Amino acid sequence: MVWSATPTPLTQDRRVDVPSVHRLVEHHVKMGVTGLMLAGTCGEGPWLSDRDRETMVRTSAAAAGRRLRIAAQVTDNSAVRTLANIEQVAAWGAEIAVVAQPYFFLNGTADRQLAFYREIARHSPLPVGFYDRGEAGSYVMPETHLAEFLTEPNIVMVKDSSQSPAHRDAFLAARKLRPALVLLDGDEFDCVSYLQAGYDGLLLGGGIFNASLAHRIIRAVRTGDTAGAARLQARMNDLMLRVYGGSGIECWMTGLKELLVQMGIFSTNANLLDYPLTAECRRQIADAVSGADGLGYRADLFEPASANQGTPR
Repeated sequence: MVWSATPTPLTQDRRVDVPSVHRLVEHHVKMGVTGLMLAGTCGEGPWLSDRDRETMVRTSAAAAGRRLRIAAQVTDNSAVRTLANIEQVAAWGAEIAVVAQPYFFLNGTADRQLAFYREIARHSPLPVGFYDRGEAGSYVMPETHLAEFLTEPNIVMVKDSSQSPAHRDAFLAARKLRPALVLLDGDEFDCVSYLQAGYDGLLLGGGIFNASLAHRIIRAVRTGDTAGAARLQARMNDLMLRVYGGSGIECWMTGLKELLVQMGIFSTNANLLDYPLTAECRRQIADAVSGADGLGYRADLFEPASANQGTPR
């Protein structure tokens, strides 16, 4: 399965662009995506106003109907605030609440981290997904405490962006004890190793444009085509670096949204993070969308993966 941690379309005055949300939903449905994670890092959730988060969740849920699962990121600095956020997104139409490491967390001992997540899991009116940002977060929970936390029955999903083999092993061990726990890799530059280890699928910040390649990577791994999976991963990585501005990810959010403008999904590349858009990044995006690059990325962007689609040679 492929989930998308979708970006949020904004107008030039940086409010949620409702018509673009509808196009966003239809594109994800066309590309065979299982669900959307709204207001995550790629969705600019930590920076959006409450009003815009509400617009994004309500509009996406209504447009998706039963065609997509809807998760919303609700992280806050205390369990009390996080639970209040969960009540909000539940009222707006989300079906899963996603919690990451708090942004501003004091006395962050391992025991207190465990207590924080447990309180949320045990009192949330929605099933909870755990978004592990690893060293990118303020605190990293030790594997011993992580294992205890994952026994909570209301934890139904993990987005693993930790890039930590130890955390990956802890998640897989937890899934052995709780087979219904869904494990999704969030490191889109390394999908293959997580799928080979036994993860259920992918939850990608670039899922809105790389879902076709992601599906093909999953199929290659599942059928034992290791070389093909590696070639597809390399192809997806190259496409992402063209969109994001090279290995330094110089253009990240603005490049991503510019791609979606050129694909006819978003109306603007406006974002709250003010990444630059270099002339080279804009050119590579235009060449990929038009097909002028001669590399076939246009088909990867617009055409869903098909059963007879092979791996690149």
